[in-house]
Amino acid sequence: MPIVTIQVTREGTTPGTASITADEKAALIEGSSQLLLNVLGKPLDSTFVVIEEIDIDNWGWGGLPVQEFRRRRGAQIG
Repeated sequence: MPIVTIQVTREGTTPGTASITADEKAALIEGSSQLLLNVLGKPLDSTFVVIEEIDIDNWGWGGLPVQEFRRRRGAQIG
């Protein structure tokens, strides 16, 4: 029984949204399950997919909170 955990930030994929949509979650579940069927032969009905949405305040990148990392990276680009 495979268990797949997908972590995404709670930012949404379009401006003004605070999370990924139900349709996007369904596509992630379907795609992950299909991948395990295709690669490992695991039946769809034995694969569990968990999607965890992480608040933007709860992750970092490059030794910094992600908002600060992005701010600094943006300053270097511009």
